[in-house]
Amino acid sequence: MEALDGNAIAGLLLDVFGAEMTTASGTCAHCRATGPLAEAVVYVRAPGTAMRCRSCGSLLMVLVTVRGCTCVDMRGFAALESVALSTGDA
Repeated sequence: MEALDGNAIAGLLLDVFGAEMTTASGTCAHCRATGPLAEAVVYVRAPGTAMRCRSCGSLLMVLVTVRGCTCVDMRGFAALESVALSTGDA
């Protein structure tokens, strides 16, 4: 099975969270390493997608889509923070 990075599931994350999440910062609950979701290790294999910590390999998130409904298990994150970008309107 080929390992990808978080950018490979950017569209799926957008569908689930309703925002660009590859730039979001996630903290692994196991080793406390922090980094953007784009840098996580991703394995795409039907019916689910697994996201693992690049530092320790622990499971961060599992996404499974069944009959058009995507279920998300995020137990592997100690924290997940999305950075809101300014639109430049001040």
